[in-house]
Amino acid sequence: MILIHFRTFNFFFFLWLTAFSCAVQAIPAPPKIDATSSTLIDYYSGKVLVAVNADERVEPASLTKMMTAYIVYDEIAKGRITLDTETVVSEKAWRMEGSRMFLEVGKKVKVGPLIKGLVIQSGNDASIVLAELVAGDEASFAGYMNQYAQKLGMSNTHFMNATGLPHPEHYTTARDMGILARALIKQFPERYKTYSQKEFTYNKIRQKNRNRLLWRDDSVDGIKTGHTQSAGYSLVASAKKNDMRLISIVMGAKSDTVRTRENAKLLRYGFSFYETHKLYQAGAALDTPRIWKGEIKTVPVGLQEDLYITVERGQYSQLKPAILMNSPLLAPVMAGDTVGSLEVMLADERLFTSPVIALENISEGHFFRKLLDSALLYFK
Repeated sequence: MILIHFRTFNFFFFLWLTAFSCAVQAIPAPPKIDATSSTLIDYYSGKVLVAVNADERVEPASLTKMMTAYIVYDEIAKGRITLDTETVVSEKAWRMEGSRMFLEVGKKVKVGPLIKGLVIQSGNDASIVLAELVAGDEASFAGYMNQYAQKLGMSNTHFMNATGLPHPEHYTTARDMGILARALIKQFPERYKTYSQKEFTYNKIRQKNRNRLLWRDDSVDGIKTGHTQSAGYSLVASAKKNDMRLISIVMGAKSDTVRTRENAKLLRYGFSFYETHKLYQAGAALDTPRIWKGEIKTVPVGLQEDLYITVERGQYSQLKPAILMNSPLLAPVMAGDTVGSLEVMLADERLFTSPVIALENISEGHFFRKLLDSALLYFK
């Protein structure tokens, strides 16, 4: 492995030109959160800024409906249903207790209003109708939910229903809810806009979104509340300021007021003491290292995905990125092949490491090119 010098990075050059002149700000301890578990995550980088009992199993209550919605969005994306798809309200859905959008048994209703009833009004009846539409019945849909959870990496989550009503084997963690929240926002940005809607009227009944932060903080645009007597009060909130988005999660608070207040504390802490920057764009050439025995002498390399880094405020200028290339790098290579790795260091801490890929196909060179390069490599 060989190190590519920093001068090959346009980004690093830019860093030094724009280095912060102020001293690094001291970061206080995170606020104490009055709840069973909590976490604060940067959406873009995935960095966990706060985690208290984040892997403790808890009841998700109506946070379950985030997964119900996620699956419905995916069904729409795959073309299996549309917002105009009609389905009939079953007796089971009509009889659901708890929060409802007040559907009428036997009536046809479209997917569009059902999603709003699910997201804004937290309708248990809407959850059942959508589950039955997608999978035939709620039990089959719950199995579907668990497949999605496994695929997303929600390793401490298990669903038994589409609503979040209590069941001994229906559980999740604050960390897993963060994974789901990030996936929901990233994969379905247009659908996510529904979570910022403050009220919805169906069947002449107007109901307000239970996420009180939507009224108190203009930067908050989602996501979902949950409550049962056994689960307590929970809230997954997300807020965006400038180029930074945070996701705060509070599980098992004592009241609606407490979950609102504690999420606000987490968001305020994150925005006050951390910053997130996009360092590199997916597919952008970070360097053009030497490739041996190829039809040409260099190959552009970069990253498969956008790279975001979250650091304490004032530390951005101290980041040190470097590429470690496979040595020697030999043709042929195909676009997407791993040819090295990128490391981003802060002092002695490795903040990030990622495979570096070839951005173009490089075929083998002609016979004399390979012969010459073989000789050069021997003496090198």
